[in-house]
Amino acid sequence: MDDTSHKRIALVAHDKMKKDMIDWVRQHIKLLEPHQLWATGATGAQISESTGLQINLLKSGPLGGDQQLGAMIAEGKIDILIFLTDPLTPMPHDVDVKALLRISTLYQTVIACNRSTADYVILSQRLRQPSDIQFPPLNGDGNRKNKKSKVPWQKS
Repeated sequence: MDDTSHKRIALVAHDKMKKDMIDWVRQHIKLLEPHQLWATGATGAQISESTGLQINLLKSGPLGGDQQLGAMIAEGKIDILIFLTDPLTPMPHDVDVKALLRISTLYQTVIACNRSTADYVILSQRLRQPSDIQFPPLNGDGNRKNKKSKVPWQKS
């Protein structure tokens, strides 16, 4: 996609939240259509089957999909993460989820972990504007290592 107002959106949902994710996608299908959509395996397959949207599928979250998304975020390939989490069910791959949320925060990725926040994100005027987020890495004291670098691996 050459138009920078088109975003790369990742859709992820824990098992008990997949129905909510599908309902949310149906509610906002017209707003999601112009964007490049990515999803972990089962979530993406169910969304695609239920809505007909084209979804780029990664592995299932517990089988490496969360880590694949984290790598994409670190490479600047995801703009928004919609991750409907189940806060009441323990997850065996909880460390992967925590790592995904940490890397999303580090790289200034927009994150929504519930439908209310996802609604704010998808309805935001910023969604239709080019992304201008700069995300150089932080050093140990919380200060930017290189204020000029736009991507963490790029040297000025």
